[in-house]
Amino acid sequence: MKRNIVLATVAAAALIGGGTVAAYAGSGDDGASPRQSDVRVVDDRDDAPKGDTDDRDDAQDDRDDARDDREEAAAQARGADVTAAEAIAAALERTPGTAVSAELDDDGSRVWEVTVVKADGTEHDVRVSAGDGKVLSDRRDDDDDDDGRRDLAALKGSAVDAREAAEAAAAKGTVVEIDLDDDGPAVWKAETTKGEWNVGLKSGAVTAHHDDAGQDDDRNDRDDD
Repeated sequence: MKRNIVLATVAAAALIGGGTVAAYAGSGDDGASPRQSDVRVVDDRDDAPKGDTDDRDDAQDDRDDARDDREEAAAQARGADVTAAEAIAAALERTPGTAVSAELDDDGSRVWEVTVVKADGTEHDVRVSAGDGKVLSDRRDDDDDDDGRRDLAALKGSAVDAREAAEAAAAKGTVVEIDLDDDGPAVWKAETTKGEWNVGLKSGAVTAHHDDAGQDDDRNDRDDD
């Protein structure tokens, strides 16, 4: 009788405390040795999988970030009559070399900032009006020329230059930035009013860009091969 009372008490305590309990109970009057009870109560409330919820939250955050990026790009593009490809062409006419990036300034000045690398690796920052396409300034970047030489090396053997990549990406929205992305298989990365895209250096194929997924980059690399 006492054994039954002890077991019932332990089980109740386990339910209230939310834990796993192994109960020991003596037989009391018959003098038998105590033994481990088979009573075991497990509360799975704290062990419920949380991965699905976290994944949903992360996915929602990604969607929110993508929406914010598109809205920012749309705001940048407003009032810009000169396209990225046109700005690159104007910059190269003033400063011959290899264009490795072009970005529409987001400070309201409506200016394209085009980076041109000379054959010796020196970089020039060329500013082009987004209103009429006139070159406003051409300044040599006094920083280390290693970046320029790396960009030229990454573009060696490519068939698609920055202007052509900007034209290809324009099919996916107004381009506000085009840049050489060499954090893996080198591709042109374009930011448009409809998202971010990769443009293959050899094929010119346009695919969706994902920062955390190498599959799209690998696909571009295979296309270029």
